Amino acid sequence: MAAAVRGTVCFAGSEEADEAVRGTCEDASICKRFAVSIGYWKDPYIQYFVRQAKERKAPEINRGYYARVHGVSQLLKAFLKKTECNCQIINLGAGLDTMFWRLKDENLLPKKYFEVDFPMIVARKIYNIKSKPPLSKPIIESHSGESFLIDAHSLDSSRYSILAADLRDSSELEEKLKKCNMDTQLPTLLIAECVLVYMTPEQSASLLKWAANTFQAAMIINYEQVNMADRFGQIMIENLQRRQCSLAGVEACKSLESQRERLLLNGWETANAIDMMKVYSCLPQADVRRIEGLEFLDERELLEQLMQHYCICWATKDSCNMGLSNITF
Repeated sequence: MAAAVRGTVCFAGSEEADEAVRGTCEDASICKRFAVSIGYWKDPYIQYFVRQAKERKAPEINRGYYARVHGVSQLLKAFLKKTECNCQIINLGAGLDTMFWRLKDENLLPKKYFEVDFPMIVARKIYNIKSKPPLSKPIIESHSGESFLIDAHSLDSSRYSILAADLRDSSELEEKLKKCNMDTQLPTLLIAECVLVYMTPEQSASLLKWAANTFQAAMIINYEQVNMADRFGQIMIENLQRRQCSLAGVEACKSLESQRERLLLNGWETANAIDMMKVYSCLPQADVRRIEGLEFLDERELLEQLMQHYCICWATKDSCNMGLSNITF
C-alpha cells in the first residue's frame, strides 16, 4: 500500500531497473485517473493516457495523490505568478503528466513547457497526442511560427516540447533541451516527482548542480520519499524491491534535513522541505473537507504514516533578485 504513491522514472543503471520503474509510470497515472473519476480534482486529459482502474484504490492512496498534485501545483502557480508567466518549465521524468493542458485551460502557460522522460514513455505519449484531438489541438492552438517538429521520440512546438533523454547525462540533456529552444536566460522552474530517488547520489547531485548552474534564476520542486530509515520506510523499500525496483538514492531521503542539505550542497541558495502531512494541512481547507467527504477513511493512522514518508522540497537560485525565495505554501 505504502509503495503505491510513487512516480515515473528509474535510473539505477541496469535495463531491468529502468524497466521496473517504467511500470510505475502506468501505476501512478492509473491511481490519478481513479482519484479524478471519483471527484478528488478535475483533469479532463488523464483519460486519454491511461485506462480506468480495474479495482478501487484505497482512500489513503487517493488522498496521497490529492496532496501531491495540489502541493506541486500550488508552488508551480506561485512561480508562474511571481514571473508573470515569463518563464519556462522543465518537467524531469514527466511520465503521462497532464499539467501543460491544464495550465493552457487556465491561461497560465509559461513561454515554453518542456517534458523529459525515457524514450519508451515519450513515444507512447506522442502516440497518444497524435491520435487524440483533445490532446493535439491545444498544442496546435498555442503554436506560433513555422517550426513544428514531431517524430516518434520528440515533439517540439513553440510552447510545448517533449523529448527523450537520460537524466544521468546532464550534457546530453542540455544539448537536447537547447535544440528545442530552452533559454538559460529565462526564469526556469524544474519539477522532479519521484525521480531523484531512483538515481545514485552522484547522479542526482550532478543533475541538481547542472540545474543550479545553468539558469540565472531558477526554482526546483522535488517530490519524493522521506524518513526512510524507520520501519515503515523499510517496508516501502521492500515492497519496491519485490518489483525489482531499488531506491538507489534513498540515502538522501533519511530526513527533511538531508533533503534540504542535498539541495544546498549542490548550488541552490535556499532550500525548504516539508512532509506531505504538513502540505495537506496547508492546502485550502474548504476543498480538503470536500474531498474528505468523498469516501470513508478507515485508518487515519495509515494515512498519516504514508504522508509522513513523502515530502515536497523546493529550492531557489535567484541572481536576478526576483523574490523567488519568498515562494512558499
